[in-house]
Amino acid sequence: MEQHSIIIYILLAIIVTNLIRVTPMFFIKGQIRNRFVRSFLYYVPYVTLAVMTFPDMVLATPTPLPGILALLTGIIAAWFRLGLFPVAVICCIIVYLLI
Repeated sequence: MEQHSIIIYILLAIIVTNLIRVTPMFFIKGQIRNRFVRSFLYYVPYVTLAVMTFPDMVLATPTPLPGILALLTGIIAAWFRLGLFPVAVICCIIVYLLI
């Protein structure tokens, strides 16, 4: 790949990334008061994290079953208000025992 085209690709990535981040500032002038929009924006990071990690939890093992059982166990452990570290340890132990 030519050095010239790499620089163009990097600059294009910078422009697109900054447009996505800066454009909302032009349209939203004050604090967002709509309850639906505020609720939606509150949950966006959690949904994004779930969408990125869920397939890897199931597909990281040789068969999907240990990943699915660890996921269900993690959901149950989180339901009982265990912290992030204990839930992760429990899920790792489940996967380790089932592989």
